[in-house]
Amino acid sequence: MTDTPAPTTSIPERPTLDGLEEKWMQVWADAGTYTFDRERALGLPRDQVFAIDTPPPTASGSLHVGHVFSYTHTDCMARYKRMRGLEVFYPIGWDDNGLPTERRVQNYYGVRGDATLPYEEGFVPPFEGGVDDKGKAIKPADQRPVSRRTFIELCDSLTVQDEVTFESLFRRLGFSLDWGIGYRTIDARSRAVAQQAFLRNLERGEAYQQEAPGLWDVTFQTAVAQAELEARDYPGAYHRVAFRRTGEGPDAGSPVYIETTRPELIPSVVALIAHPDDERYQPLFGTTVTSPLFGVEVPVLAHRGAEMDKGAGIAMCCTFGDLTDVIWWRELQLPTRSVLTRNGRLQAETPEWVTGGPGEELYASALATKTAFSAREAVVAALRGSGDLDGEPVKTQRKANFYEKGDKPLEIVTSRQWYIRNGGRDTDLRAALVARGGEIDFHPAFMRSRYTNWVEGLNGDWLISRQRFFGVPFPVWYAVDADGETDHDTMILPDVSSLPVDPQADVPEGYTAEQRGVPGGFVADPDVMDTWATSSLSPQIAAGWPVGDRDDLRNDGELFDAIFPMDMRPQGHDIIRTWLFATVVRSHHEHGAAPWSNAAISGWILDPDRKKMSKSKGNAETPEDVVKANGADAVRYWAASGRLGTDAAYDTGQMKVGRRLAIKVLNASKFALSFGEVEGDLREAVTQPLDLAMLAALGEVVDRATTGFESWDYTRSLEATETFFWTFCDDYLELVKDRAYGGRGDAGAASARAALRLALRVLLRLLAPFLPYVTEEVWSWFGSGSVHRQAWPTRDELPAGGDADVLVSVGAALAGVRRAKSEAKVGMRATVRSMTLALPATAADHVRAAEDDLRATGRIEALAYVDGETVEVRDAELVPVEKTPPAS
Repeated sequence: MTDTPAPTTSIPERPTLDGLEEKWMQVWADAGTYTFDRERALGLPRDQVFAIDTPPPTASGSLHVGHVFSYTHTDCMARYKRMRGLEVFYPIGWDDNGLPTERRVQNYYGVRGDATLPYEEGFVPPFEGGVDDKGKAIKPADQRPVSRRTFIELCDSLTVQDEVTFESLFRRLGFSLDWGIGYRTIDARSRAVAQQAFLRNLERGEAYQQEAPGLWDVTFQTAVAQAELEARDYPGAYHRVAFRRTGEGPDAGSPVYIETTRPELIPSVVALIAHPDDERYQPLFGTTVTSPLFGVEVPVLAHRGAEMDKGAGIAMCCTFGDLTDVIWWRELQLPTRSVLTRNGRLQAETPEWVTGGPGEELYASALATKTAFSAREAVVAALRGSGDLDGEPVKTQRKANFYEKGDKPLEIVTSRQWYIRNGGRDTDLRAALVARGGEIDFHPAFMRSRYTNWVEGLNGDWLISRQRFFGVPFPVWYAVDADGETDHDTMILPDVSSLPVDPQADVPEGYTAEQRGVPGGFVADPDVMDTWATSSLSPQIAAGWPVGDRDDLRNDGELFDAIFPMDMRPQGHDIIRTWLFATVVRSHHEHGAAPWSNAAISGWILDPDRKKMSKSKGNAETPEDVVKANGADAVRYWAASGRLGTDAAYDTGQMKVGRRLAIKVLNASKFALSFGEVEGDLREAVTQPLDLAMLAALGEVVDRATTGFESWDYTRSLEATETFFWTFCDDYLELVKDRAYGGRGDAGAASARAALRLALRVLLRLLAPFLPYVTEEVWSWFGSGSVHRQAWPTRDELPAGGDADVLVSVGAALAGVRRAKSEAKVGMRATVRSMTLALPATAADHVRAAEDDLRATGRIEALAYVDGETVEVRDAELVPVEKTPPAS
């Protein structure tokens, strides 16, 4: 290997980390250092292309250090694969549609969407920045209603602002993304892909619409999917309530007690349920009881889902109080008697099954239009008055389902929603999706069980519709019949060439705008897709899966066919059940394949209390200040020190270690390069035992670092490289310094200088995936091109014949010399008149091979050896360095 200096850059007099990020960010952008070469990729075998399905972060406010943590892992692998000669497809997307964005816009501008309002041209938001004119936070009550179109425009505008900030941070962190193949999940291409995939799901029967009970968030006024649930403790109270037996005989009118935390739902009760093996209630199965207050007759039924040891052992089934009610309702084929509406209030009209009964007046006067809380108080008061409440309510903490971003328990309401089949109601499909997970290598491997357990525990299909504004609209219109009723069975679908469409603004082919909402005309589907329904198509969106023939949508079927399935999906373990599984579902339906071959799963970042850092919890650190304070390389070092699948503490101390490492790279490199160019083949110039030993040890590090990356253990690669680097600096550089300066002849100096150059070339490339800025800076001092486009190092670059143990033994001897001087309280420059080293026989041979370097470094005049079990110094005679007296 011949040393080829870079003619454009000189070694600075005082190397510094300051300014490196601004300098190299611009160079990489101008040079297209990380640009994906499509034509090269199409001409390569598939195994020579590495395609990454990059997670699109949510563009709603600010990033946090968790993003830095997981995206650094991905970037290390991307850089490694690029240096291995693979063409790396590494796009970036922004997940900018959905509830988080809407909530940010509401809080930022002080507005909320209202589909009934007309569009205002040139609308100016009443507030900006989330505060009013007095600097106080905007309250929900002060939010101004705006039209759907205005609200969407504000969402689009604010997300663009956020994404500019995010891009700046990602660039500063040195992520080697190809910014030319980015996307937004709300842009035209993403909408077109999501709509085409949905239409294909619909055509094949994988998507369907159904009027059914579902989880509903009354605050955000939207349906919620199973994967978005969060179980939390919620205060409540058990109420012991009497139902009455019906029929003739002595038991007629006798009480059957149930215990419930939801007495306000007694108007919606459809049955009492007990376990079939519960002897207390076996005589009641097949009979009926009447509900308290309302006198509605309901059956007593058996179901194995009832818990004999919970409460009274018998429960009322309402439509609907919780998910258990839904299961009983479906499996026992019970009637629907819903009273709770989408706004969290009981319906205004008295239910027909209550009308004419004893509770008609109670419902009309005390329950209609009331919130669940107010209705509960009214029902409990009425139960006391009727004598149907046995004792007083007993306070308890119950588990309630919350939307993960919501503050109030979810209700279950009946509504028309869109679903995609995911195996929740189909055992064959479930088994097929579990098998798809088996086609993916999870890193770490135990994460596959989280995927499998989630799929096997599903109890319903994937709810993909949301009652929001800023999302991908369902590309569906419905015919309106002659009576002005919407015919949901008669769908009007667009041609794929017209996608994307907005049914609320666009008109279906064959109709005119005047026919919207009139008999014989059409109406638009009012809902938008869940944000996961779009981001679950991130491979298709990024890689060019075709939509019609429109060139402006960046369709590229040839590229998609060449790189799909992709190689890597990086993500957090908390969204295996959502993003990862949803992507597998879409790929299974559309392509009959898993979407990628590897899933790299990152852990969480924990705060000092060992709790997950997140924006919603208010305990997340924003990375901008952290990067400014420590530098991108230092922050990346901290991130890369955390293994896949393992939660890591937020540790600025570790970042300081990383910064010290980066500074040491600068200083050590300056020394290694300070002797000028080395003529000829560097490998042939290395002849001294210590130099050969150091390079042999480095060769072992190359193997360990390569194995680490190949086994998806980036941290192992960093640890091996860093450990060697400090040994290289602390021991080898000190040992070789005298000889490198020419202290013992030209041959020894040439060997040292060549070894330093060889080691530096290898070390910079080993560190490059982790510390891209400082390695690029040093490489520019002597190498050509970018270090990030160099080949990953191999043992073949280094001379053979060295014994790595020589470096170990001499390093141990040097440590003993330093220890002896420290214990004698003399400086490291003190002369050693004589010293005896005790060491094992093999180590003695190693030290003798490099004795001249050890004696020169330790300033040892006479050195003797004796046998010992370990390397230690005995009988050292030290001469302190005389201090120069101050000038008079």
